[in-house]
Amino acid sequence: MIKKILLGMTLLMSMVSCTEDYTDWANPQTNPQEEAVAFGNGSVTPVDVINLADVTEDKVQVASIVAPTSSNAAYAPIIKINLGDKTFDIDNDGKMATADLATYISEKYGKRPVERDINATLDAWVSNGSTTVKLATSEAFQVKAIPVAPVIDEGYYLVGDMFNVEAVGDAAGVDGWNTVSAKQAFKHSDKDVYDDPVFTITFETTKANQYWKIIPKKNVDAGNFWAAGVVGPKVDGDDSMTGLLTSDDPKTGKIAKAGKYKLTINMMDYSYTLEEVNYDPFIYFIGSTDGWKSNDQKLALVDDAKGVYTGYVYLADPNAAGFEFKFQRAQGNWNTAIGAGTFVSFGGAAIGVDNGNIGVNAGEGVYYMDVNLSEGTITATKVETMGIIGGFNNWAGDAVMTWNAEEYCYEATNVGVTADGWKFRVNGDWPINLGGSLNNLTAGGDNIAVAGNTVKLYPTRKTKDNIYCTVE
Repeated sequence: MIKKILLGMTLLMSMVSCTEDYTDWANPQTNPQEEAVAFGNGSVTPVDVINLADVTEDKVQVASIVAPTSSNAAYAPIIKINLGDKTFDIDNDGKMATADLATYISEKYGKRPVERDINATLDAWVSNGSTTVKLATSEAFQVKAIPVAPVIDEGYYLVGDMFNVEAVGDAAGVDGWNTVSAKQAFKHSDKDVYDDPVFTITFETTKANQYWKIIPKKNVDAGNFWAAGVVGPKVDGDDSMTGLLTSDDPKTGKIAKAGKYKLTINMMDYSYTLEEVNYDPFIYFIGSTDGWKSNDQKLALVDDAKGVYTGYVYLADPNAAGFEFKFQRAQGNWNTAIGAGTFVSFGGAAIGVDNGNIGVNAGEGVYYMDVNLSEGTITATKVETMGIIGGFNNWAGDAVMTWNAEEYCYEATNVGVTADGWKFRVNGDWPINLGGSLNNLTAGGDNIAVAGNTVKLYPTRKTKDNIYCTVE
C-alpha cells in the first residue's frame, strides 16, 4: 500500500513541476475569475464576494470544492488553502475559519472595508498514518472579501458651545454649532485612518456646561453638517470623561466645568476620552546625548494656552545608538513621556522613528526646539552658528561663538561688546534670536546693554531654569 502512495507522489511531482507558475503576491489579480479551475482530478469554483460584516458563523465558504481522489479510495484527502504566503485549514466543503480570513486580510491589507482580491490555491494531502504526500495543487483562483470595520472619515471637527462667539458691536458673531475653523479640526497622523484610527483635539471652554458633537469632514466638505455620519455620546448631556460614541441618533456630550481639555477619539471602536490639560512649566530632554541617563536639559513653556515649549538642547550620539530623544513631563517619569507618537507633524531636522523616539537627521549639535503639544507639532532647527551682533560691529555680520561641550555653553573671547546694545542670533538671521536680561534671555528680547570682551551663553537650561549669559 505504501508503494502505491509513493508512486502517486512521483506522478504528482511531475504534475506540480509543470503547473507551479510564479505569482506576485504583492500585486494580487483584480480580474474576476468565476469559472472552475483544475484541482487534480477535481475542481475548485470561486464564490461571490464575501462581506465579512454579514458572516455570523465561525466558518465561511470561500470556494466550492470537488476534491481530487487518490489511487486508494480508503484515504480521503486533507485539504489546505494557501492565501499569499500563508496556509490555513479548510474543510472539503470549502469552508475555512472566519477568524483566519479576517486576520489575514487585516495583516496583509489593513482594515479599510473595501474589497480585497486574494490569490489562492488549494493543496490536497493524503496519509496512511506514517507517510504523508501531496496529492494535488489546484490552479490559482481568487478569494474576494471585504473586512469588517466601521466607517472612518478622513477627518473630524468638534462643534459646540465652546466655539460660539457673541456679537460685538456690528460683528456678526460665530455659531460654533454650524460653522468650523481650523482650531476645531481634530489632529491626525499621516497614516491611513484604518491603520491609525485615533484623532485628537485640544480646546478651551471658559464656561461650565458646554455641549458638543463631532462632525465628519465629508459633511463639512459637502456643506451639509448634519447629514449621516455625525457622532456623539449615546446619552444626551453625558458629562463622562470616557465613553462610547455612536452615529445612530447621536446625542450631545457635555463639558461640566470650564478649563482646557484634550479630546481623543478612536474611531475603530468609537470610544472617546476627555482629559483636563495642565501644561507644566518645563519638559525635560532625555536621549542619546548621555546614554538616556540625564534629563537636566529642558524646554520652557511659552504659551500656556496651546502648550508651546521652546528652547535649546545639545544632542550627541557617543554610543552610536542614533540621534534620538524624548521629553519627560516630569523628570524620571516615563509614563507620561512625550515621544514620536505625540506628534502629527515633524519639521526642520526633527523626524519620527519607529521605536517611538524622536530623531534628528542633521547629526550632532545644538538644536532650537519648538514643541506645540496642543497641535502635535515639533520643529528642530540645527544651530549651525550662534553669533553676536550689535553696535560694536555696526549690526553687520556676526561674531561667531564656539560651542563648549564640557560646559554646555557658547563662548567668544575678545569680542568687545558695548553698552549701546547687542543680541545673540542663530544662523546669521533674525527669526531665532535672544535678548533681554543677562540672567533671563528670551526669544526676541530687548538689546543687551552690557560691555565686555568674554561672553558665555548657556542656552540649554541645564543648570538653571532660564537661558542666561555671562559677560566679562
